[in-house]
Amino acid sequence: MEFRASHRYAHISAKKARPSANLIRGLSATRALDLLGSHPARGSSLFLKVLRSAIANAAQNEAIDVNNLVVSDARVDSGPLVQKRVRVRPGPMGRAMPIRKRTSHLRIAVREEAV
Repeated sequence: MEFRASHRYAHISAKKARPSANLIRGLSATRALDLLGSHPARGSSLFLKVLRSAIANAAQNEAIDVNNLVVSDARVDSGPLVQKRVRVRPGPMGRAMPIRKRTSHLRIAVREEAV
């Protein structure tokens, strides 16, 4: 049985958050918490909250041992732009340069590893 948690519309680009997802995929939940807590990337602090939420979701089931949880899936998908549009700023020679404030959807799934 998998337990999931997600953070949708996170104000970070998917490209910047993906290394944190790749870091914890397949690890035990306790090891992933330690890694994310000490990792300097900004995406790791967001993933830390989502992982804690997934562990709390698993803890609701009394038959699950929280110490045996493994991160089975960690995924980052790109979300819509902030305010759903591209804004512009001045560029060289009178041109307009786009500003794209990107968002992303962070998803984590944990499952109990058979001992």
